[in-house]
Amino acid sequence: MRVLVTGADGFIGSHLTEALVKEGYETRAFVLYNSFGTQGWLDHCAPEVNGEFEVWAGDVRDPNGVRTAMEGCDAVLHLAALIAIPYSYHSPDTYVDTNIKGTLNIVQAARALNVSKVVHTSTSEVYGTAQVVPMTEEHPLQGQSPYSASKIGADQIAMSFHRSFATPVAILRPFNTYGPRQSARAVIPTIITQIAAGAKTIKLGSIRPTRDFSFVSDTVAGFMSQLESDSGVGEVINIGSGFDISIGEVAQTIADTMEIEIEIVADQERFRPKDSEVERLFASTDKARRLLGWEPEYGGLGGFKSGLKTTIEWFSKSVNLKLYKPEIYNL
Repeated sequence: MRVLVTGADGFIGSHLTEALVKEGYETRAFVLYNSFGTQGWLDHCAPEVNGEFEVWAGDVRDPNGVRTAMEGCDAVLHLAALIAIPYSYHSPDTYVDTNIKGTLNIVQAARALNVSKVVHTSTSEVYGTAQVVPMTEEHPLQGQSPYSASKIGADQIAMSFHRSFATPVAILRPFNTYGPRQSARAVIPTIITQIAAGAKTIKLGSIRPTRDFSFVSDTVAGFMSQLESDSGVGEVINIGSGFDISIGEVAQTIADTMEIEIEIVADQERFRPKDSEVERLFASTDKARRLLGWEPEYGGLGGFKSGLKTTIEWFSKSVNLKLYKPEIYNL
């Protein structure tokens, strides 16, 4: 089977590309074109998979490029998206173009080319603040940021093609994924890189909200399960760890693991607008177990601490830490 991965140059996409190659899939990695010839995190992929996948440089906003990249592929794992919430306040139009129109280009091409499966990537942010927990896939959708609104739109576009044209679309909805290579716009790398760079005063936004953190290998396993199962077609399926933890507790757990005392300082620049902040996310993963046979290897508090240890070890290596700028606030 030949599989196209959009957003293959990103955090989750690079790990997924590696996993596909290791499992024997013929893999085509769709990366965002740039004149430097860089391939994002694929430039840092595992040596045993380097050169074992095809690279296609383009932009999901371009329908012709998307269709050309998809030719000859049996399945598409669509991860390409703008995901930074603060930047969506700054430039919301780009989120509509990339997330909604980009997804439309994917499903249009998949329909035209009779692709056997499209796995579209959603996000727990589409739920907004939890009204009930654990949050099932039937939880109401709330666009509390331009980013989450654009992802709601993208999800609906993808599923509409399944309902209208029988395009074999499956939607995977990961909660907060973390692990090696994650952007410093996310809270866990923000904390780790500040400490690893020698800071003892850690700048954060609100520390009260809780999140359900999923280690990247569990999220990748969710994609692999969706790809290989027929049960997920036409369904939205959550991927999470089965517990939630506050940002403040995350910071303290990281500090304890790194054996350092920290002071958390509120940085107003890092706060979301009041009604935009998602106060709680906590996944129900019953549907993933039932339909995909998937369950988290890094579940619960023990799994979270284990995943954090691996993540801290990666970020603490000087060769990796130098790729980040802990002293600035990443949008």
